[in-house]
Amino acid sequence: MSLKHMEDAAYLFNRGENQKAYEFLGAHYLGSTPMGERYRFAVWAPNARFVSVVGDFNGWVEGVNPLERFGTSGIWYTELDNLQKWQRYKYAIVGSDNYCMLKADPYARHAETRPGTASILYHEEEFPWSDAEWLAKRKERLGYDRPLNIYEMHLGSWRRHQDGSVYNYRDLAEQLAEYLQEMGYNAVEFMPLTEYPLDMSWGYQVTGYFAPTSRYGTPEDLKYLINYLHNEGIAVLLDWVPAHFPKDAFALASFDGGPTYEYADSRIAEHQEWGTLVFDYERTEVRSFLFSSADFWLSEFHFDGLRVDAVSSMIYINFGRDQDIRNVDGGEENYEAISFLQELNERMHQHYPGVLMIAEESTAWPKVTAPVAEGGLGFTHKWNMGWMNDTLSYFKRDFVHRTHHHDQLTFSMTYAFSEHFLLALSHDEVVHGKGTLLQKMPGDYWRQFAGLRTLFAYQMTHPGHKLNFMGNEIAPYTEWRYYEEIEWFMLNYDSHRQVRDFVRDLNHLYLEDPAFWAVDQSWDGYRWLQVDDVDNELFAYLRNAPGAQDKVVILNLTPRVFPEYRLPIHRKGEYRLILNSDSPKYGGSGYLEDEEISFPAYCSGRGSELIDGGACSGTANILDRNTSEENSQCYLKLSVPPLCALILERAADSLDDAEEPGKKAISTDKDI
Repeated sequence: MSLKHMEDAAYLFNRGENQKAYEFLGAHYLGSTPMGERYRFAVWAPNARFVSVVGDFNGWVEGVNPLERFGTSGIWYTELDNLQKWQRYKYAIVGSDNYCMLKADPYARHAETRPGTASILYHEEEFPWSDAEWLAKRKERLGYDRPLNIYEMHLGSWRRHQDGSVYNYRDLAEQLAEYLQEMGYNAVEFMPLTEYPLDMSWGYQVTGYFAPTSRYGTPEDLKYLINYLHNEGIAVLLDWVPAHFPKDAFALASFDGGPTYEYADSRIAEHQEWGTLVFDYERTEVRSFLFSSADFWLSEFHFDGLRVDAVSSMIYINFGRDQDIRNVDGGEENYEAISFLQELNERMHQHYPGVLMIAEESTAWPKVTAPVAEGGLGFTHKWNMGWMNDTLSYFKRDFVHRTHHHDQLTFSMTYAFSEHFLLALSHDEVVHGKGTLLQKMPGDYWRQFAGLRTLFAYQMTHPGHKLNFMGNEIAPYTEWRYYEEIEWFMLNYDSHRQVRDFVRDLNHLYLEDPAFWAVDQSWDGYRWLQVDDVDNELFAYLRNAPGAQDKVVILNLTPRVFPEYRLPIHRKGEYRLILNSDSPKYGGSGYLEDEEISFPAYCSGRGSELIDGGACSGTANILDRNTSEENSQCYLKLSVPPLCALILERAADSLDDAEEPGKKAISTDKDI
């Protein structure tokens, strides 16, 4: 980069408008010389009195290789010869108090593996990307009208070698892609891979916003993994943390002797609960830093999107604080953080069409996924934390108490289309004493597994894109532990293997059937069929889309069986059972002996003639109320197994009316 280009870049950096600051800040390889390699060093330290670079190349002696100020930009820079790739370095920064601090490079591309904290000189030949076709079709593949089933991973504890050591990025590529394809996940989300010093932080306390963690290899190794996954048709997302950063003395905290990256106002400079510092979103250079970090991962590493962590802590100025702090208008909104997020999303969407920007936002903040032009934050997705909390609260309850909490499963549909939601059963739900998903299920051994299968079916058939944490699919009894691989040995036991098989088949059904996702953002793709059977805790709903056969989802959330349940239905015809969580092959009771079973839809009584091209009379009432048999002359007469999910498909050639007088079914006393 020429001096003129540096001046232009620094100007935009100081204005908060440079989203590629990593192209001139940091340590950049300039070429080889007879005595070694030449690098340019540049670091932003506006309050520093003196800056020098120290490292393996000068014996770590302060002052030997000083940097000079770059005008009034607050940037210091120098160029040095006789260096070598892989050498370690830091900046020796003398602050206004004349105290010298050794700081890692905020823009370093590579770093020592903990417990080392130095930055590493790194460059590579241009990586041979071969994912151009994937990138060209990304916007189409990741649209709202396409399926998205995300496998959330902590890369260091998915699988490990027999000696307990972690896999390299590159070594994981083939087996990870094969597993995701087999299990029916079309995307993977990595918990933070940005460099971090503390294993138990899981990557959420970041010290290297431009450096993939060296725990698993080099930056080139990570590119290999992403490229391989793209070529296998798998989207790759990164958990990214712009909400806070740790207080480690070698990193961003008090970078040049005082508040630099963090707020100067001590009331809002710290998240005391987490023991971390908060970025100053009003400071233009900090905004350039964060914009550039986001851009770096999307541009240099071809990630397909970012899951932005802890958004609630950013947009509420009082989040996690005892003090009642207000903005200039007396409200709790953090205007600077809100404008930062809006600009971040607009920038990323403009430069990388089709990428996903996912907000982990846990409150009722409106328009998280609405465009900025409409007053929204501009994210593509919002984690549906309300759905997750209500769902797990309901499923943890004993069966006899569920009837008193019926609305915990129906309430989500009152707001399901207010945002573009992602339904997440994430790592946060299986740590810190919360128990695994299996442990949350009430009842004996059999009922726990039956309940878990039903939970997964409910998640995958509810409107919204999906995310599950690694290991959920094998129903472990032990909470996730970051320091060892998940309990793959559990697959030696039938019940765990059968849950895995059910999740696999359910995932593939979701991916392959447009009824579950092609019309996922409005009531046009969803209808309640049974919503108020509080006595029996049986729910039923329709998923549909143009060109797809109607799907009827039935959830029996108690251990009772129903030999003859009369379910209002919207269209006549034969309804074929295509997935049964109670099947013996999944560990179920086998109450329905015939796996090829189908149920006729009866149309009886006055007005049973066909209307609207095949719908039975009373359909309008069903679509409006969806509550009882009296609203329609059409119904299915079903045998419903205990504690199960059934998915039925209306046969395409079903055109004949069936007549069966019947009466409304009641539950029996038979429990399983």
